[in-house]
Amino acid sequence: MTEREPDRGGDTGQAFDPGRPYRRSPSVALRPEPFGALVYHFGTRKLSFLKTPQLVAVVTGLERHPDVHAAIDAAGVAQAQRPAYLRALAGLAEAGTIEPRSRTSEPETSEAR
Repeated sequence: MTEREPDRGGDTGQAFDPGRPYRRSPSVALRPEPFGALVYHFGTRKLSFLKTPQLVAVVTGLERHPDVHAAIDAAGVAQAQRPAYLRALAGLAEAGTIEPRSRTSEPETSEAR
């Protein structure tokens, strides 16, 4: 679903773990397209593609879910397609398009006191 290219600084040194929370990197811009989205990484200047609207929904939904599996569920990815989506997301993590976030950076659900 995405191309692979040698790493140029996007690697966090951690293996992709779909049980962890992730987010789209702040260094990445997405431009919606009928096929999915164009992805531009400002740090590496790399242009790549998200080849399905459903993958765009997963990537943009990562911040709203406690882990990758929940984001995939919320986007309605069919069970048979999940391995392909996990491989694509692992490639996006390797490229620096998505990055792990701490569990403490999850959106708060209660009001600040």
